[in-house]
Order: sequence, then structure tokens, then C-alpha cells
Amino acid sequence: MASVSPATAAAAVSGPHYTRLLLPSSPRRLPRPRPRPRARLHLAACHADTLLPSSSSEVRAPPAPAAGPSAESAADCFVDWLRAGGLPPGRVDIRERPVPCLREGKDRPLRYVAARDALQAGDVAFEVPMSLVVTLERVLGDESVAELLTNNKLSELACLALYLMYEKKQGKDSYWYPYIKELDRHRGRGQLAVESPLLWTENELDYLTGSPLKDEVIARDEAIRREYNELDTLWFMAGSLFQQYPFDIPTEAFPFEIFKQAFVAVQSCVVHLQKVSLARRFALVPLGSPLLTYKSNCKAMLTAEGDSVRLVVDRSYKVGEPIIVWCGPQTNSRLVLNYGFVDEDNPFDRITIEASLNTEDPQYQEKRMVAQRNGKLAIQNFNVFVGKEKETVAEMLPYLRLGYISDPAEMQIILSSEGDTCPVSPCTERAVLDQLVGYLESRLAGYPTTLDEDEAKLADGSLEPKKEVASRLVRLEKKMLHACLQAANEFINDLPDHTISPCPAPYAPELK
Repeated sequence: MASVSPATAAAAVSGPHYTRLLLPSSPRRLPRPRPRPRARLHLAACHADTLLPSSSSEVRAPPAPAAGPSAESAADCFVDWLRAGGLPPGRVDIRERPVPCLREGKDRPLRYVAARDALQAGDVAFEVPMSLVVTLERVLGDESVAELLTNNKLSELACLALYLMYEKKQGKDSYWYPYIKELDRHRGRGQLAVESPLLWTENELDYLTGSPLKDEVIARDEAIRREYNELDTLWFMAGSLFQQYPFDIPTEAFPFEIFKQAFVAVQSCVVHLQKVSLARRFALVPLGSPLLTYKSNCKAMLTAEGDSVRLVVDRSYKVGEPIIVWCGPQTNSRLVLNYGFVDEDNPFDRITIEASLNTEDPQYQEKRMVAQRNGKLAIQNFNVFVGKEKETVAEMLPYLRLGYISDPAEMQIILSSEGDTCPVSPCTERAVLDQLVGYLESRLAGYPTTLDEDEAKLADGSLEPKKEVASRLVRLEKKMLHACLQAANEFINDLPDHTISPCPAPYAPELK
């Protein structure tokens, strides 16, 4: 049995019945159709399609009532498609709930998988046949091509996004049309009806000011753009894949913003299968995310079983309760970046403090050797976990003390000894702790709001959804920073003479 970490997504083992490729491998290109009017783009509207611009002539059906294997909506063929693809009777329904969208009136309802029957831990909630699962092996047909592409400059997510974009252009002629339509409905929104910050406006990104996530969003956006610039490589290397599509090459057929929306949509719902070939590692599984609810303290995962992907629940469910799966060991900043939500009970949440030895220090090489001997690097990340802040501060102190050694003779004594042997003097300890306190205070000052202000805004309950998600994230970050600050001050108060002046340190370690 292969298990799936939903943090990174579910592939599958195709049975012999599904080995035929969906795409022809003939070297002949299909004739191009006559030019048609260019579709209007809907990039920022609440109802914007994710994978491709909608046709301006498309008539939107009103929000459908709760849909499930027992009560399908006539306006939506997703459930019919699942049944036709061989989805066996399960113990879940697909339901929907309305969500507010404060930019343009009302947003389209979010759908979710809920228990149709009462479930107990160990029950199989559902099984999805491999005929309904999208993997790189299914997309590219050649595992060696898949490995070549994903080991070069294109990620699995980029390949999957491009494939679905071309399939979307085929409209109802595409086998995947009902699934793509369902992904469009969600538009990469997580369970709190919020998209990844990758799709936020510049003003909305300001909600994250002070948080390291803001820089991560910018870096991820640049990485997606680099992949976009390499899309034509996929077109030319996997010719058999695209010869059925009478459209332009990727960068001519799709603007960057459209590709980014598709990339983010795939990122939000892809699952990762462990211990399988690279071509099967990432997959899109109907009834998986975004229809499932993620929790960090859940143990249930999608697993590949022969010719299907199944979910075995880890807890009891009453009828109508959303089905919960594990989202992997991800921090809250990563949950926001990938799925647009914060898990308040996340045991994997942490912030990072980076400390680095001063490269201009004449004794830099000796200090680097001592740090390595004690399992640390010249640039060392210290992870601060919730409830473990004081332990992390205590772990940092020996590393910081090392940076304050200035006497070469003292450095030689440390080198000739074993273990952590940096001398602890009151003035050095005060200097180390003062530096740490100053860093923590500066980092807290980088947020435009205080912790108390965040608490008050969240208690009011009137924040716009994106601002609420951002406020919940920065509040948790500030709590950990405040706990570190309190721990550092407690260490200062524990000094024999906490009024002593700190020692000078021309080559103190850098904190950031």
C-alpha cells in the first residue's frame, strides 16, 4: 500500500484496463481551426475561471443546491462524470455551503465532501478509480520524458497545469471537462474561501507586512514566472502530447497571469504519493482537495490501492460532517501559501531565526569548525515551535557566545577541547542576550499592528476573509516572538548581576 501526503499530493498505479493513453501519439499535427473571437479575461472577479478565461457568451447557472451521489444538480455534471468514470458507491456526499466574497457581492458556493453515513475510524469513506486520476504518467505517457522534464526546469505542477489548460480549451470535448469545471468553481480557494496570496493584489499582500511569508510569496511568484518562460520547452520535447491540440505554443496561447492561476489551482489540490515512480508522484484526485478539509492533527491520508485511490478515515463522523485529511507537516505560513488557510492547532507551526557567523571575523574558520563539531552550520536556522520557545533560546545561546570570542588563545583552547566549551562570563552572556532581545524587538516592530490589536480585530469578527487569514497568521507569529522575548529577558534576570554592562563584540553573529 502506498500512502499519500496531501501536503504535496496522490499518484496511482494504473491497471491494465487503463494503460491506453488519452492522447494520440501520431506525429501529424491536426489542422488549425479558423480564427475565433478571443475570449474575454476575468482575472480578478469573484467568478473568474482559474484554468482559462471564460467565454464572454457563457451563461452561468445559479448556485446549485447541495449535490451528492444521491442528489445531483442538473446544472453540474461533475457527479455524473464521477459515476460514469466508475466511481463505486461510497459513504460520502458532495455538499456545498455559501461563502461571502466582499469584493463583488456573493462568491460561488464552496463544495466539500461530507459523510453520508455515520463513519467509524478505519472505515473506507470512498475509492476513486485510476481512470479519474491525473498523473504525469497519464499526461505524458512516457515516464522517461516525465523524469527528464521534472529533473530539468519544469516542475510537476507546471506540467499538470499546462495539460489542464489545453484540455480546458477543448471545452466539452475534453474528457476532463467536468473535473476542470469543478476546479474552476473553487479557483484555488481553500476551506476558508481564500485563495493563495499568490493571487492577492499588492494592497492585499500588505496584510502580510512583517511576516516572512510576504517575501516567500514574491519569491514563489518569480519561480512560477521562470517556469512559465520554460513552457515552450515542454511543447517541443513532448510533441506527442500537444499534437492533438491545434493551438499556439504555450507562451503564445496563455498569458502569464492565466498560467499562474492554473498553477495555483493545481498547487492547492495536488496530492503526493510516496514510494512510487517520479511520473506517478504527483496527481490530481477528484474527491480529494479542495473538496476535502485539511487538518494538521489528522492522521487520515489518501492511499493508492491497486487500481484506485482510497481514503480510510481516522475518526468517527456524524452524517453531514466534513471529511478531514492530514495536510502534512507544514507550517501555517506554508498552509496559507498553498491553500489559503491557517490551522490554529497546528503542531508543526514554527518561525525561524537565522544566525550566522561573521565572515569578516579573523577567527571565522576556527569558529566554523567549532560550530560544525557541535552540529551547527556557519549559517544556522533555529526553528521556534509553539510552546518550545524557551528551549530554542537556550539552544541558540552557545552558538551566539561563539561569535563573541575574540582572544585567539581562548579560541585555541576551545578548538582543542571537545563539545560545547565556550566560556560563559556575565558580560558576554549579557551581550548575547541583549543582542537577541534587540533582534526580537526589531522583528516585532516590523509588523504594522500589535498583538493586542490583532486579537481585537479577530474578536470583532468583521474582517474581510483575506485580512482575517493574514491576521491569524501574523498573530501566531507574534505570539512565538513574544514568548522568545520573554524567555530572553528571564535569562537576563537570572544572571548573577543582571545590571552588568555587555562586553563589546566587533564580530557578533548576525541575526535575521
